[in-house]
Order: sequence, then structure tokens, then C-alpha cells
Amino acid sequence: MTASRAGRRLGPGLHVPDARGRTGLDRVGRDLTGNPDVRVRDVELLAAAWHVLRRTTLEVRRGDGTWQVQQRETYDRGNGATVLLYDPDRRTVLLARQFRYPVYVNGHPDGVLLETAAGLLDDDDPATAIRREAAEELGVVIGEMQEVFQVYMSPGSVTERLHFYAAPYSPGSRAARGGGLAEEGEDIEVCELGFDDALAGTTDGRIVDAKTIMLLQWAALSGPFSAAA
Repeated sequence: MTASRAGRRLGPGLHVPDARGRTGLDRVGRDLTGNPDVRVRDVELLAAAWHVLRRTTLEVRRGDGTWQVQQRETYDRGNGATVLLYDPDRRTVLLARQFRYPVYVNGHPDGVLLETAAGLLDDDDPATAIRREAAEELGVVIGEMQEVFQVYMSPGSVTERLHFYAAPYSPGSRAARGGGLAEEGEDIEVCELGFDDALAGTTDGRIVDAKTIMLLQWAALSGPFSAAA
């Protein structure tokens, strides 16, 4: 083993705990057996400052039966959940407006997006996590809630599986101001929009966040604002 390879094996997140107390981060994926056409040969930890970047070397059996060695980098930020809050009586939805640096650096004019409430699960189950996020970001205490679907949002490189929910709200369920957690860098504006206006925003460029577009279209096609509902 080279000195640089040995250094990676001994760095934070491997045998030494990283900032979040994790070790063995290069073991993820090594024991996968669900697909006989894929064999994981090596996993390298590239970064673990908060989320985890890995480079995996694997063998993949192609359709013609030959094996091909490939390398894939995966970004592991954990799984998450999101929720569309809707008022069926007033025909409104509640969204968060916040700055997102990744979209700002990739061409968005100001980096400020309109989004459904969302967050990482951390150590919670999806339903508990999204109730927490809705309270922190939008100040809403969720009662009845339905799971809509689960989606891999960027399967080419990001491991995250996102749980989608929808829940009714009313003026009475807005128990707090919302706005997010300042210690996590959040500075969220709570925005109430008419549903038809929000849906129009998915085609005129005002709403460009994927999870929000998906939930608004679901609400129009088969959810609370569909013809059937």
C-alpha cells in the first residue's frame, strides 16, 4: 500500500472519528450482494467534512457478458423528506423562500428559490423528520399527512432518497413564525401562494426546484386540487 493510500485509510472518518463521530466510512457498499452483475472492488473516502464523498471501483457485467471495471463517485448526504402544505378551503399552498448557493453558482440569477419544506432525516424516521422541518421552516404543526412517493433525485451521483408527503394546513395550524434555524444558516421567508399561481410558477420560471414542481403537479393531477378531488 502506498503512503498516500495508507494516509487515507487512517484519516478522519476511517479509523479516526470525523467531526460527526463517524468511522468506517470507506466500508459502505463493500458488502452489497443484491445484483450478481456488480462486484465492488474498493471504496475510497475522498471527503467527510460533513457529508461524505466516496470513489468506488467496481466491476460491472455488460449485456454481452463481459466484465468492465468502472469508477463512480457518490455523494452521501443522507436521506431526506419534503412536504407540500395545502389549504383545501382557501386553495393555497405554503412554501419557503430561501437562498441556495449551489444554484446561485450554477447560473440562477440570485440563488433564491421557492420550495416545499424539506430536510434531512438525521436519526429520525421520515414522518417525524418532516414534521420537525415543517415546524422549523414554516411554523406549521402537521396533523393528518399522507406519503405521496419516494424518489432518488439525482441517481447518477447522489445517494439520497427523498420521501414526499402532503398535508393540509389552516391558519390555525400555523403555531409559530417559522424561518428556520439561524445556527444552521437558515433565513427562510414563509410564502403563502394561491395554488393556481404556484402551479403557473412551475412553467414560467418562478419555481425551479424539482421536489416542489413534482408535488405541485401531483396536487393538480391526482392530489387535493385535481378534478377527481
